[in-house]
Amino acid sequence: MDLKLQIFSPDRRENKRRVTEKTKVSALKNILLTSAVVICISVPSAEASASRAIPSELIPSGIIVGISVKSDGVVVVSLGEVETADGKTSPAADAGILSGDIIKSIGEEKIVSIDDIKTSVRSSGGREISVRIERSGKSLRLSVTPALNLSGSYELGVWLRDGLAGMGTVTFVDPKSGVLGVLGHPINDADAKVMLPLKSGMLMGASVGSIIKGRSGTPGQLQGNLDFETKLGTIHSNTDCGIFGVTESAELIRGKTMPVGPRKNIRVGEAFIISNISGEIERYSIEISRVFSGSDERNMLITVTDERLISQTGGIVQGMSGSPIIQDGKLIGAVTHVLVNEPVKGYGISVEKMLEKAFYEEKQTAA
Repeated sequence: MDLKLQIFSPDRRENKRRVTEKTKVSALKNILLTSAVVICISVPSAEASASRAIPSELIPSGIIVGISVKSDGVVVVSLGEVETADGKTSPAADAGILSGDIIKSIGEEKIVSIDDIKTSVRSSGGREISVRIERSGKSLRLSVTPALNLSGSYELGVWLRDGLAGMGTVTFVDPKSGVLGVLGHPINDADAKVMLPLKSGMLMGASVGSIIKGRSGTPGQLQGNLDFETKLGTIHSNTDCGIFGVTESAELIRGKTMPVGPRKNIRVGEAFIISNISGEIERYSIEISRVFSGSDERNMLITVTDERLISQTGGIVQGMSGSPIIQDGKLIGAVTHVLVNEPVKGYGISVEKMLEKAFYEEKQTAA
């Protein structure tokens, strides 16, 4: 099981709204990967590879941060029914809208937030509206007729989400460019089961208030608070290999650099992870139990051997996603998953894969 993202904006029908400035959250949560295989795509062209300067040394971080992202469009989390004077109906379902669809526009108006949808539906007066969605990378136009509920408001019959937030761990920072990598896996909408299309995002201060220990069958998690007033960086991409952005924060650009360990040199044997789960940056011993040669994000199987960490967390918990993995004095990867039935075990991704994605995405953003 990979680490999930705790929802910041609660699931909302298109006619409801609630906003909080400071949010108590659980650890970063994500979609279950019990059968799906997520592929980390390498840079698509030799020209792109040659033009980017991937650093050979990085600062391994291990700092737990708050993460807040806004989606590019509004995610349809699930479908619902509208109670009308004539009974229950589901306009969105009748029109062919599915969970996981991304609403991009209504009529000629671009949709940025749930409020935009609420306004468009309300102003329709019950007339048919044209909704443009994205589904599996394709753009579709669907016609939907809002229904009048018993309170006198028009609804589509959908639960929506336009942002997520939670806690996760910074894997690395490049002190020269400020580029950083976090999580080692994408931010997905756990209910809609889609990777969140990123419009904007930020990193902020976070504090761990309590830890729910992991037990067989029940993954543990960090719980704490996000400090929206302490901005630590911006996020510019959400990818299969992690989320990436830039920081100028002295809090993150600190510590000694360490050589990047090539994936081909990762071996079975002793290693350690870095985390400030206790409030201070500490090293915790692990063992790399197996190395995988496949192309997905699970490049190594790790086992926590440090009794301090096992006593404190039960092993790997949600919120530790992104914790740097060090072997032979080199940064080789990041923690990404926990095995639900064995919380002392989990998976890690090679830092090489994260760097390929990080610096390709940075190049594209700069262009």
